[in-house]
Amino acid sequence: MKTFFKLFAIGFALLCIISAYLQLNDPDPLLWICMYLSAALAAVLFVLNKFPYRAYFLLFLGYIIGAYLFWPDKFEGVIVGSGNINNIEHARESLGLLILALTMLIFGVRSKKKE
Repeated sequence: MKTFFKLFAIGFALLCIISAYLQLNDPDPLLWICMYLSAALAAVLFVLNKFPYRAYFLLFLGYIIGAYLFWPDKFEGVIVGSGNINNIEHARESLGLLILALTMLIFGVRSKKKE
């Protein structure tokens, strides 16, 4: 199981790096590049066992708060053309932050078990 989580973290880090790169065409790229790169760094540090478990829980809280703040006033899905583009963009951003939050929670629980 230990190998599974290391492979999961490496895959997650790579996906976050790709996601950060894809944010270059976003209206506010710096914010999202920082979000994804910080998650990628946390994943790499998880593999190296160099990050305290409390830090993962702080990242979890930050991403959860961000997901709440970015949640659209009216959820219209995530597919372009199915509603107001601003609501769709906010839904995508919020769901991305929820994925980051859940992953940080998993890393935090696993790191706590290691200590």
